[in-house]
Amino acid sequence: VPHASCHKMFSRLRFAVQALKRPSAAQSGTATERSSRVSALVGVITGATLLGGGVVLASDDVLQPTTYPWSHGGPLSAFDAFSVRRGHQVYKQVCSSCHSLDLLAFRNLVNVAYTEDEAKALAAEIEVTDGPNEVGEMFTRPGKLSDKFPRPYANEQAARAANNGAYPPDLSLIVKARGRKEDYIFALLTGYKEPPTGVAVREGLHYNPYFPGGAIAMAQALYDG
Repeated sequence: VPHASCHKMFSRLRFAVQALKRPSAAQSGTATERSSRVSALVGVITGATLLGGGVVLASDDVLQPTTYPWSHGGPLSAFDAFSVRRGHQVYKQVCSSCHSLDLLAFRNLVNVAYTEDEAKALAAEIEVTDGPNEVGEMFTRPGKLSDKFPRPYANEQAARAANNGAYPPDLSLIVKARGRKEDYIFALLTGYKEPPTGVAVREGLHYNPYFPGGAIAMAQALYDG
């Protein structure tokens, strides 16, 4: 369901940002907790299971993500509205320049992260081509709740041309589309690092041990601070 996936994706984005903004997180707690937090923040490559993290190398080129105790993971758990709201803000400010949300409309935000009036105000920030009018002409108007989130590119060809041939995936159902779901997304967003000795990454790509092959076209998007 796109509505639920919206909650999940925005919550993961907010969780990643919070982790990157906690410089003291790796110094607090027990030794096991510190090891787990460090592995979550910097994506340490190791062939052994890390303390508390369950991170192992499943193959020669992919690091498996840590399994996290997400607060919404229980059968009676719910998503935190503030987390969803913060995640949407991260998407709007960072991710929306390349990634679409084709299956989501502004109405999906109502009573999830924003009030109806707040969601209407967000929708009104965009311009939508509509029509034809009574004389057969197309026109632009402010967005409304029933409108979908705007696409960053007009079509796939334009998207690839702007990203050195790579096609940024639509994020509407991205949590469900990945095998380790939110754990994978969190690991990918926070796992960028310099390639280890002997590993060459061609120009235009970036090293991330959680991405198949270790080289990803998407540059690091989230930074501490």
